[in-house]
Amino acid sequence: MKELKNLQELVKTIHGLYASYDDMNLLIEMGYEENDDSLVKELEQEIREFEKVFEELRIQTLLSGEYDSCNAIVTIHAGAGGTESCDWASMLYRMYSRWAERKGFTIQVLDYLDGDIAGTKTVTFEVNGENAYGYLKSEKGVHRLVRISPFNAAGKRQTSFASCDVVPDIEDEIDIEIADDDLKIDTYRASGAGGQHVNKTSSAIRITHLPTGIVVQCQNERSQHHNKEKAMQMLKVKLQLMKEQEQAEKVSDIRGEVKEIGFGNQIRSYVMQPYTLVKDHRTNVESSNVGAVMDGNIDMFMNAYLKQTANS
Repeated sequence: MKELKNLQELVKTIHGLYASYDDMNLLIEMGYEENDDSLVKELEQEIREFEKVFEELRIQTLLSGEYDSCNAIVTIHAGAGGTESCDWASMLYRMYSRWAERKGFTIQVLDYLDGDIAGTKTVTFEVNGENAYGYLKSEKGVHRLVRISPFNAAGKRQTSFASCDVVPDIEDEIDIEIADDDLKIDTYRASGAGGQHVNKTSSAIRITHLPTGIVVQCQNERSQHHNKEKAMQMLKVKLQLMKEQEQAEKVSDIRGEVKEIGFGNQIRSYVMQPYTLVKDHRTNVESSNVGAVMDGNIDMFMNAYLKQTANS
């Protein structure tokens, strides 16, 4: 049913483009017949809207990877830099939340750990929407922030890092057997907003897969059993991706290279002082409107990455 709905929306969009194309031709004919210059502005607006929808449709054709249509599970970790990096991690979480809102996607927080003073040490959230993973896989990597820190009494410029990990939320049953001896399961009290339930019961789950060192956490459900189910699903997805990476060279398409959260490894830099610039170091796409980018306007970076990977 989900696939049917997506195909129906695609057909509707294509029919809309044909209708817009006919409308623009009609406006051109009317402009010539009536010699009416006032129709030019209306036609220019129609063309801009047409190009916008056409470009979005063209980008969707690049989302043909095996898992691109899946929902995405995103984890943001604060890197070196203490409170400043924790604040940067929370800023990235807000950026992706605003981006998802613009797309009409929904977000569900699976795990959240506050910073010691401010911000976020780590947050894991699920983004639900058509091709969510296809878009967000471009965000996998280290993100670098340069600004005058509000936490620095001397007002000095400071560099902070945070990492973003993205995996698809594979809904199909994953046939992977995991021995109980390979798992270390810890329970802890949930944190963050949640009413009376929070910090009163140890319902949150942390699972460590000992052979690989993979750690997954979930605390969004009231039931410890449900949190364990979701955490096990996340673990199986990561193990499945590792298995596929060993069998074939899908590293860049599925999970990307794991890098240290520090200097020299960033995929994108966000400079707020002494000038404003956001630059993606993989595609060289940049924007001087840092405010718009932090408000979720990141499609230009995602689209450039998709085009680059498609061409290569």
